[in-house]
Amino acid sequence: MNDLRQIPGIGKNIEQDLINIGYDSVASLVGQNPEDIYLKDCLYKGFQEDRCQLYVFRLAVYYSENKIHDPEKLKWWYWKDKKYTSKYGSDSR
Repeated sequence: MNDLRQIPGIGKNIEQDLINIGYDSVASLVGQNPEDIYLKDCLYKGFQEDRCQLYVFRLAVYYSENKIHDPEKLKWWYWKDKKYTSKYGSDSR
């Protein structure tokens, strides 16, 4: 059983989107680049997904890499056009 839905903004559909491209748990998102996740999702679907999906992926990686969360950063719209730099060295835009 995965734990992706504990991430704010991740419901049944986005959970399935992540599973479809190889991310099956919160831990699997640690160190990932949200932009790469978004591109993989678009390629898998065969079309460019709404950019709000990218913002949710930024939130998801932030959530996965931090034990203490800033409540503002747990809102997907916080991540609109904000760079996210992974604590693990990935340059996440």
